[in-house]
Amino acid sequence: MLEVLQQHLAQNLPFLKDKKLLLATSGGIDSMVLVHLFQQLGYDISIAHCNFGLRGVESDGDEQFIRNYASQNNIPSFVTHFDTNTFANDAKVSIQIAARQLRYIWFEELLQEHGLDYLLTAHHLDDSIETFLINFTRGTGLEGLTGIPQQNGNIVRPLLPFGRTQIEGYATQHNIQWREDSSNASDKYLRNKLRHHVVPILKSLNGGFEASFTNTLNHLQQAKSMADDAAALVFKQVIRDYGSYKHIDITQLKRLPNYKAYLYYWLSPMGFTAWDDIYNLADAQPGKYVLSGDYRLLKDRDFLVLEMVSGYDSGIYEIEENVQKTTIPIGLKLENVHYFEQNHTKNIIFVNKELIKFPLFVRKWKEGDYFYPFGMKGLKKKVSKYFKDEKFSLSDKENTWLLCSGEDIIWVVGHRADNRFRVTENTTQILKIAFLQE
Repeated sequence: MLEVLQQHLAQNLPFLKDKKLLLATSGGIDSMVLVHLFQQLGYDISIAHCNFGLRGVESDGDEQFIRNYASQNNIPSFVTHFDTNTFANDAKVSIQIAARQLRYIWFEELLQEHGLDYLLTAHHLDDSIETFLINFTRGTGLEGLTGIPQQNGNIVRPLLPFGRTQIEGYATQHNIQWREDSSNASDKYLRNKLRHHVVPILKSLNGGFEASFTNTLNHLQQAKSMADDAAALVFKQVIRDYGSYKHIDITQLKRLPNYKAYLYYWLSPMGFTAWDDIYNLADAQPGKYVLSGDYRLLKDRDFLVLEMVSGYDSGIYEIEENVQKTTIPIGLKLENVHYFEQNHTKNIIFVNKELIKFPLFVRKWKEGDYFYPFGMKGLKKKVSKYFKDEKFSLSDKENTWLLCSGEDIIWVVGHRADNRFRVTENTTQILKIAFLQE
């Protein structure tokens, strides 16, 4: 196994050589074999162990076992304790998810604090088989059928080519000691049920099951790579990127042979799951939307608008008279000048300073707001009607700020100034206000 791993590292993971590696080590057979292998190969390693406090004395025994091993083998080690049950209850997640989140956050902190390059975990071929079956039974797309990735950023899984039988054989051959996790014997969790009952049957049906499965994973990974490339090309044709949000052209989208598949590819990484609602959104009334945890997909006339959900800011922000520049909640620059330009631009206006009173206020619009749009000869207009006439989307409305003097609107920032504060030939104090867009 050592020779095969050495070849695998040279061919597929050569970047690990001469790097500082952190090995996630539970004390179980998989992680102890991982540590032994990388010791034998002479890599620069440290080990990290999490005590999740879930198995009482047994968890403490695992911790002491790791401490002793590290000390006896002169390996730098890091150990931490977590109150996993409390974290899971507070975050309203399962124990398994809580433990995963806690350990990977800590691992990343260790990498940053100690200048370590990569985190290595002991996931192997049987873990990948189990993950495939879990996703398959729960329903998944192509990505869920490609197994555990060999590398994800600075997380590397060098034992994926090896099955559990090979790992057990190596441990026996080299008299490697490990700790047995009693929870692994329970069928309480789906992964354990598959490990104890389903995978053995599959292996008994096909003596070369592991090789066949690896071959299938390779084909699926290649198919996913092709699908990713196609989705990226179509993305550029159908979607316009405006930075904080994206417009999906519905007409072009519907011309695709299977536009639902493309929507799934684009949106599933953002946490969307209500696929029937998303697919129906293309034919829904404007204003309808679907939310994921961090994103919103909104129907807006001829487009689907994808944007991050940042929350509606209902705050009111003051600008004192002596302030020349502010960046909260938006960037504005205020300057006393002795000239003015007749035609305002979207991002620069000139106002009669004598007609405004400080502090000025920056806020979002509310129902009943009105102003006198510059250039409309004193006609009064509701802000909501202005938005409608200018064809503002819901997102545009939510992201537009008003600059106000008391209750009076001076400027729909970045769009239209108010005529009441315009500069005339009799104006003696002129204030130039510029919108500093990112």
